[in-house]
Amino acid sequence: MILSNMELMGFLSNPTSFTVVAAFAVTLFILTFFKVFAGKKKQRYHPIAGTIFNQLLNFNRLHDYMTDLSAKYGTYRLLSPFRNEVYTADPANVEYILKTNFPNYGKGWHNYSILSDLLGDGIFTVDGEKWRHQRKVSSYEFSAKVLRDFSSVVFRRNAVRLAQKLSEAATSNEIFDIQDLFMKSTLDSIFKVGFGVELDSMGGSTEGTKFANAFDDSSALTLWRYVDILWPIKKYLNIGSEAALRKNLKLIDSFMYKLIRKRIEQNENSTGDVSLKKDDILTRFLELNETDPKYLRDIVLNFLVAGRDTTATTLSWFLYMLCKHPHIQEKIAEEVKKATDMNENKSFDEFAASLTEENLDKMQYLFAALTETLRLYPAVAVDGKICFSDDTLPDGYSVKKGDMVAYQPYVMGRMKFIWGEDAKEFKPERWLNEDGVFQQESPSKFTAFQAGPRICIGKEFAYRQMRIFSALLLGCFVFKLSDETKPVHYRTMLNLHIDGGLYIRAFHRLGQKNL
Repeated sequence: MILSNMELMGFLSNPTSFTVVAAFAVTLFILTFFKVFAGKKKQRYHPIAGTIFNQLLNFNRLHDYMTDLSAKYGTYRLLSPFRNEVYTADPANVEYILKTNFPNYGKGWHNYSILSDLLGDGIFTVDGEKWRHQRKVSSYEFSAKVLRDFSSVVFRRNAVRLAQKLSEAATSNEIFDIQDLFMKSTLDSIFKVGFGVELDSMGGSTEGTKFANAFDDSSALTLWRYVDILWPIKKYLNIGSEAALRKNLKLIDSFMYKLIRKRIEQNENSTGDVSLKKDDILTRFLELNETDPKYLRDIVLNFLVAGRDTTATTLSWFLYMLCKHPHIQEKIAEEVKKATDMNENKSFDEFAASLTEENLDKMQYLFAALTETLRLYPAVAVDGKICFSDDTLPDGYSVKKGDMVAYQPYVMGRMKFIWGEDAKEFKPERWLNEDGVFQQESPSKFTAFQAGPRICIGKEFAYRQMRIFSALLLGCFVFKLSDETKPVHYRTMLNLHIDGGLYIRAFHRLGQKNL
């Protein structure tokens, strides 16, 4: 029987139908795989732990599912109709992939095809010359004192605005979603630092809220493509998850291009007028004669991913951990008080002004607690590369050209063979030496910021923002979960968001109401 176009679209729109088709495709692939490769014994390949169909079934708990597999197999393979997918939590393999043999592992066409609708030709999706150019320019800008000073001013100002919001909630004993507030506040910060624009989503900007929601949904729908082998068909037919993604991308692009056009006009009008010059990232690229709106959209949207979601989600998980461990929350508050010489008469603005680089550097335990949060709840839970030519990893197992090879920061943070028997415990002390000074770990062991040539150029930028926000908030408030019995889970998307938000209460720490 031949299905009509309408019947075919109805069939493909049904999630159950997709599951059946996916299961059939995977089964067919497995049979073909064993028929072709069963006789080859010269090379060793990592154990098979399942198929990408298993990822589909476990999508809502994907990272914990993969943690279970790593605990059982170490490095393992999942079979796919188009390639093997190799997942590793072995620091030796990670160092080899990200550093030692870096040229052989890149984003490749597979990752680009999945990510480019959202992130375009930005630094997170491309290899080769495009990546090198953006990396070179970005590295220079992030190391520039002018951007460091400008961003610190922005972070302090937005931290004060957030503190004022929390003060109102504390006075009225309101429950609030701190992740939502962090998202809005860091979005305002990155838009000011990235575009030189006051978005004011914290103040209730409808346009900013719509953009943020569209971006979050696009992130989740984009990650879904990694386990939905039929997404290209759905995209072609504009149905299901791909129809939703297209709708969100249209809103994102409309917002971004409008903003870019406005900034280009402002930059042209400011020629020769020093008072109109801005220090934001977009202006810096415009000064390099980068005027293609699509290229600028891709570059800055990638900065938005790096500077907004990662920081906001880390701060959210950080406060969650401090609510679960109130003695650590108090220890950090005491450290902040000592470092800033805080007293009850300081306003939020005065307190923020005391958060200088020198004073922040005194807060070693805060630094350790933020890093411990990233160990257990890394903003990017899994990161995949494509193998460009047949290779053998340090563990002695082979990978083939075209295989996806992924390292797993979320999984690695929970491996006892890396962190010891207390790997799953929240323990900031593991980052401090006997003198209480923060000690770095190898980026191949602590992979929250990647390693090798692609190591995160915004690492210090992110830490600066998180330390300013954390110090101000913990110096002024005590935080408690609104419901201690309610489980907290992540949402499976490009960044590790808390699913449904994090609802807490704030209490004035010193009894003052710094409004």
